[in-house]
Amino acid sequence: MSSIDDYDKLSKEEREAREKADRDREAAEQAELPYSWTQQLGDVDVTVPVPKGTRGRDLNVVIQKKKLSVGLKGKEPILSGELCKDIKIDESTWTLEDQETVLIHLEKQNQQQWWENVLTHHPKIDTTKIQPENSKLSDLDGETRGMVEKMMFDNQQKQMGKPTSDELKKMEALKKFQAAHPELDFSQAKIS
Repeated sequence: MSSIDDYDKLSKEEREAREKADRDREAAEQAELPYSWTQQLGDVDVTVPVPKGTRGRDLNVVIQKKKLSVGLKGKEPILSGELCKDIKIDESTWTLEDQETVLIHLEKQNQQQWWENVLTHHPKIDTTKIQPENSKLSDLDGETRGMVEKMMFDNQQKQMGKPTSDELKKMEALKKFQAAHPELDFSQAKIS
């Protein structure tokens, strides 16, 4: 039972049980990785534990557009592989914290997409279950903010059974046309 149709046939309790099992499996898979990671829409932060007392010069960290490798010089890498998505190399960095943790900040090339994993050969997470932090309209750039405000207005208008902003624009254009052409009869016109 893995298809979407099967999922739709499940009871609420069965869905909740399946989702909990999926979350538990996902958490167990992620816990087995040699690193931990978090993400926002614009970036990914990877935390890699290293032996206590490690110094920056002991590390071999490679950050490329599609590749990440972290390890101690002269030893097998702790993690190495192809990144699941492209990054902005110039804005991605790493630091060694308390001589026991490598913190890697990866700036995403596409800042509107969640990553399923860091390295392509590692287990994926279900990105549809991600609950991003609430953002404020003031955090958005002007164009995006305008689009979000329009969507919010249109949604509010629909809930009240009133016309959306696009419908209001059409009605206004029609009124102007009618005013400009009083000789035309619009009484039988069906306009959608």
